[in-house]
Amino acid sequence: MINLYQKLKLDVANWRQQDYPSSYPAIATIFQHNQNDFLRKAQFEALETYWYLRLVKNTPNIFNLYKEYFQGKELLKALGICLSEEDLTDLLLAGGGLDLIIDKVRTNDVFVKKYRLEALRETLTLSYPSYILALAMGAGKTILIASIIATEFAMALEYQEEDGIFIKNALVFAPGKTILGALREISDTPYDKILPPRFYKSFITNVKFTYTRDGEKDIPVIRGSSFNVIVTNTEKIRLQKNSIPKSFLSGQLRLGIEEAKELVANLRLQTITSLPHLAVFSDEAHHTYGQELASDLKRVRQTINYIAEKTNLLAVVNTTGTPYYQRQLLRDVIYWYGLSQGIEDGILKEVRGNIIAYSDVSDHDFIVDVVKDFFQEYKDVQIESGEYAKLAIYFPQVDDLEKAKPIVEQTLISLKIDPSVVLPVHNKSTDEIKDLFDNRINDPKLPYRVFLLVNKGTEGWNCLSLFATALARKLNSSNNFVLQAASRCLRQVNGNTKKAKIYLSKDNVSILDRQLQETFGEGLDDLNRVSTDTVTVKVTLRKIELPPLLIKKLIQKIVPEDLKAQECLKIDKPGKETVKSFEKTIYSMSKAQRKGVLVEVGTKKGAVTDRKIDLFQAAVVLAHAYRLDSLKTYKLLQNLYPDGEIGAFELELIRTQIEKQTMRYKVVNETVEEALALIKQKGFEEETVDGKTSYVTHIRVNKTSLKKYVLELKDYKAKAGQLPLFGFHYDPYNFDSEYEREFFESMLIKLGEDPDNVEDIYYTGAINDPAKTDLIFEYKDDKGDWHSYTPDFLIRKKDGRSLIVEVKAPKYRIKEAEKEMQELEAINPDKIKYELLLLEEGESVFGKVMPVFNWIYQHKK
Repeated sequence: MINLYQKLKLDVANWRQQDYPSSYPAIATIFQHNQNDFLRKAQFEALETYWYLRLVKNTPNIFNLYKEYFQGKELLKALGICLSEEDLTDLLLAGGGLDLIIDKVRTNDVFVKKYRLEALRETLTLSYPSYILALAMGAGKTILIASIIATEFAMALEYQEEDGIFIKNALVFAPGKTILGALREISDTPYDKILPPRFYKSFITNVKFTYTRDGEKDIPVIRGSSFNVIVTNTEKIRLQKNSIPKSFLSGQLRLGIEEAKELVANLRLQTITSLPHLAVFSDEAHHTYGQELASDLKRVRQTINYIAEKTNLLAVVNTTGTPYYQRQLLRDVIYWYGLSQGIEDGILKEVRGNIIAYSDVSDHDFIVDVVKDFFQEYKDVQIESGEYAKLAIYFPQVDDLEKAKPIVEQTLISLKIDPSVVLPVHNKSTDEIKDLFDNRINDPKLPYRVFLLVNKGTEGWNCLSLFATALARKLNSSNNFVLQAASRCLRQVNGNTKKAKIYLSKDNVSILDRQLQETFGEGLDDLNRVSTDTVTVKVTLRKIELPPLLIKKLIQKIVPEDLKAQECLKIDKPGKETVKSFEKTIYSMSKAQRKGVLVEVGTKKGAVTDRKIDLFQAAVVLAHAYRLDSLKTYKLLQNLYPDGEIGAFELELIRTQIEKQTMRYKVVNETVEEALALIKQKGFEEETVDGKTSYVTHIRVNKTSLKKYVLELKDYKAKAGQLPLFGFHYDPYNFDSEYEREFFESMLIKLGEDPDNVEDIYYTGAINDPAKTDLIFEYKDDKGDWHSYTPDFLIRKKDGRSLIVEVKAPKYRIKEAEKEMQELEAINPDKIKYELLLLEEGESVFGKVMPVFNWIYQHKK
């Protein structure tokens, strides 16, 4: 049966094809900006799905969403309600149909327990919209949360409606201190890659990030304010009373310990519930739903319910990598991107053929073989930051770890490896070791390569260079510990092509298989079969100091129709008759008539109390809004209000006067000169290896496209027998089609024979990130929406003239973009020429390049 998230995926794809129609078109502009590939495919699709529900479906509760997509018995099946024939017949005969069954799920404990519907009951009883975005580990759940918050705040700032639908405050829950540390990533997110420049400026000047810390009795935000992002964990904001620092207790002499705890809990919750247009984000949603949901609702859910009662909670967004509960998909899942998809897309390391299960082997032999096998395969493996590949071995008890440590060390010595690379970590370890393990594990200077762990290194532990995990002896099977431990090594890193490896003792094989099926809906066999379809390619700048492309460009400016109108501005003081007043009617109960009849006995008139504003402040506000000289505006106001203050209502009336005199504008065309940087060095990552600095970025390429579309300088040299004179300002070039590659190679051959006065040829079609290049043009489609366009090639001559070349199949033509480039050519007749090469399927490039050759060699005719 098709799940809800699968039906939604089809509808979202259709919405995307139609360019995201809604009552709020700014969302389409934001989505188009995200074509810069900062967000991964899974993150972008999840963001689209979220906004589809917000804008098209009007933020429905999950149950209403199910009722829209499923009817009758199909609805019961979709919700996971599988009743016995006897119960189904009895309920239908009792009348009420499906509504009666749903009501039983909500209210009948015996019924819920019999059919194991605890998770569904919670879904059906929530009074607010709550969605789960399920993404496998490594897919970037934290960045997804940051993207939703940024786009919500940007939309709220764009559409400043008094009772608007958009979120203005965000509370982010994290399940533990380690993950709270990871969520600091939210404040460091490059929001300019998520939001277009206009939206970004407004967002970044308004947003305020706050992190709760130990010892704080309240949350440091202004009550009732907007655009706050509060990142906390479940221990610091929840209904139960928390531990209290002595420093706080000493200042509350009249309170006992229990009263002080309650005061802190109330202070924090009162601050949160004072914030308008609130949304709650729960990172790792299985902490919200939890494995103990059948008997005890998770505390974080209780807290969210409390917040929903006290303020206008617009939505709850949960992210998780484990969206299954007792082998059933949680019904709140609106988007699902699983482990296998993550491996196929290269977000996770491939483990195909690398899950090793041991049987009938002693603990000693298991550890020896694991260590030997790991260093045989990964001894010299490094990631780009310079860290060597690491191995984590998990034990059930500290005693087991201590027995294994000398075995590991002796094995390392036999391999001629320094045994000091071993680091045991458990709850009894020193604070220094725990801090190193939790917060500094990715420091390339650390010498450790083998970690011996007890109750450490599971959820939230992000060791980038971890390539293998080993589960020794039978581990605790509760809370998905085996799954969390085994899968730690799957997170992918840039530039890596090595598979991960999982070593399992016999006792842990069945536990891991069961937990995989319960939480991901796929087993060990599935994981052992799936292969990676994409690879990471490192792109390195070769030519950094490239001269900019100098062009003239036609722009439109909005200017006042009459500048003298501003110079001759006149302001009159509003008369008393224009100031708001009100009338009070006084009633009394009639004695003569029957009870309940009111009789008017009189009226009174009064004026609205007007808040006073400093005259300087008022002048600045008006000058900013209407582009006036603030000093001249102040003098005009001072003539009317010599005491230096103006009423807020009177200020609005004066604003209306100014608006009538100044709000007359016209659109004028103006030609400006621009210098377009072909490459912007700052947009690339700085990488230093052996003292040499280079600038790089990383792209994901499908394996089937690698040989077709990716051309490395070394491969071209091997093919041509020599280095080319031109091209490869970055290496490799990643073309969009075989036509583009064929055109480029044919140009290198021709220019190698006769370079004439060509300065260089650049493939520019693959870089469309404004942080990396200025060679991006805009065009307006037939609906009036703006889009970005990056031409394929630029051929530049030494005399300053340039040829822009587009190589396309007819079905991919964008006529509006062509028109924009033709207009650019018309404005720059002596500098720019635009050439479009259209190739039918199977047609050779060689028959189409003559216009390009004619432009290069025209003086030789």
